[in-house]
Amino acid sequence: MTSPSPQADFPVIFLQDTVIIKVPSRLSVLEAVAFKQTCQDLTQKEVPPKKIIVDFRDTIFMDSSGLGALVSNFKITQDKGIAFSLNNVNSKVMAVLNLTELDRVFEIQTVSDIRTTPSRHLEEQLPTTHPSIRSWMKRFIDIVGSMVGLVITSILFIPITFAITIDNPGPIFFQQTRCGWMGKRFKIWKFRSMCVDAEAKKSEVENQAQGAFFKNDNDPRITKVGRFLRRTSLDELPQFLNVLKGEMSLVGTRPPTPDEVEKYEVPEWQRLDVKPGMTGEWQVNGRSTVRSFEDVIRLDLKYQKNWNLLYDLQLIFKTVTILFNKNSGAM
Repeated sequence: MTSPSPQADFPVIFLQDTVIIKVPSRLSVLEAVAFKQTCQDLTQKEVPPKKIIVDFRDTIFMDSSGLGALVSNFKITQDKGIAFSLNNVNSKVMAVLNLTELDRVFEIQTVSDIRTTPSRHLEEQLPTTHPSIRSWMKRFIDIVGSMVGLVITSILFIPITFAITIDNPGPIFFQQTRCGWMGKRFKIWKFRSMCVDAEAKKSEVENQAQGAFFKNDNDPRITKVGRFLRRTSLDELPQFLNVLKGEMSLVGTRPPTPDEVEKYEVPEWQRLDVKPGMTGEWQVNGRSTVRSFEDVIRLDLKYQKNWNLLYDLQLIFKTVTILFNKNSGAM
């Protein structure tokens, strides 16, 4: 027996205690919202299925929102004790799962022996979620800009290291896991601006922001030197290495932490359709005063909508002009 999804063309096939959800050719934001709702409705039935199979036979495009819906559905079924697997996974879908290492999480049946396909071949199948992703000129600007930035970083390294050590002895660098394009995790680097045990004390600090990000203007964990580094954005200089490696861009969206992404609703995953940047709309439009995650999403989507190379250069120029503004905040 087959019945349509209540919001989109998501045929649902019932086979005793197993349900098969057929995914359409595209799994972008509109389809992803319906996909999550379809799965959620099935798990809330009086007699829920024992297993849900997601059939990707016809799917040729999946962006960050689609990935977000897939992750959300997996969590829902895990909570309900329902088995969840992916079937007929083709190379385009597998490329996304491989990128985010979710191929190690899901039970997957592929249309061929894709698991043995070299990573470089899967990379060629990754979706173009935004024009900036495939722009060689943007990448060229990133490489040149990051090399210049690393030269500046090397010049300032000794005085910054000395100041951090005198003020609060401990590691010079702070490393944190962030989520990049499509949610792929990477290590971000900064000059340390907080006390050594800052992460352990995070739960003791009030979050003054609304939604899926953390902000406190008077965070007691920030050191005296750290406040100067943040006000001038000098703490972010090591991120030029992340840009050079291709994990970030000079201009993009704010790279979220994994615990922030875990709180995202499906539409909010759209912000991961572009590479995160050292600067962007959020950073040049009062980043220290933004308190609502809805505003962060609005600025991120504004960047995606208006993006072109000239726009990137304009945001870089705006960033330079406000670096030493006493009212500018930190990421």
